[in-house]
Amino acid sequence: MALEAICGMNKMPFMRRFDDVQSEWQKEQLREATSNFENPYELMAPPFERPAENLPKILSHCGIRMDFDHGTTTLGFKYRGGVILCADSRATSGQYIGSQTMRKIVELNDYMLGTLAGGAADCVYWDRVLAKECRLHQLRYRKRMTVDTAARIICNISTEYKGMGLVMGMMLAGFDDEGPKLIYVDSEGMRSHGQVFSVGSGSPYALGVLDTGYRYDLSDQEAYDLARRAIYHATSKDAYSGGIVRLYHIHSEGWRNICNTDCSDLHDSYCASGCPGNEKDVGNVGDPDNDKPCSSGWTKKNITADNLQTKLATV
Repeated sequence: MALEAICGMNKMPFMRRFDDVQSEWQKEQLREATSNFENPYELMAPPFERPAENLPKILSHCGIRMDFDHGTTTLGFKYRGGVILCADSRATSGQYIGSQTMRKIVELNDYMLGTLAGGAADCVYWDRVLAKECRLHQLRYRKRMTVDTAARIICNISTEYKGMGLVMGMMLAGFDDEGPKLIYVDSEGMRSHGQVFSVGSGSPYALGVLDTGYRYDLSDQEAYDLARRAIYHATSKDAYSGGIVRLYHIHSEGWRNICNTDCSDLHDSYCASGCPGNEKDVGNVGDPDNDKPCSSGWTKKNITADNLQTKLATV
């Protein structure tokens, strides 16, 4: 045995025990599967060519469904006081609600935030990578990373993994030397600057409220109320949105978590304030229609006989 060690024969595969070879092979496989621990941009791809085309075929042949329905509601807008970010906290996988306390607003550094929309694993992983890059940039150059640089990093990552099944749509908001910034980046490599954004399955409902009440000269309290109201209406209409409404305000001194309010509390607040029965109108005190909770507030209009005959003749 000593002679084998001196000659190096004990390192040859045919001179080693089978369990040692098997253990080393397993370690090599584990090292390849966790290559992103050393380089976070190096993810292990499926062991076949053209994974974007062949993976759906393999999954359909095996009867495994990977394309789950997912949804969320996140919004952000700029106004004279800075940038507002607001999001719900429900995480779903198809019709199954996985969590009601998902944090969809990620704190990248003291002056920058990011939102999650799409696949939770994709968004959380790349947001963590971006947070690490922000910290390394600040240590190397003694200054904060700008929002444009962070958006460019995510855009490059999305372009590199385009067609690989990456599902991600996020907003990056922050305050740098050029003032407040709000940028939208998605998994298709799109990067867009804007004043108002809403991402997720409940975004059409949230945008309806934002288009009605948004203006640049909002006060802080008006901006807070508008963001909460938009998310609340989205959660009441979209089954994939709900949970806790988290509100953040970004200004020149950094970001601040304004509130974390449950949707049921917002429902009680906005429903009570929107009921016509709660309006103090002396002329309508005895109106039985005002006793209906959360009615639309529409009034009945009687059509006179002349107008009715005219409409019938026109038809």
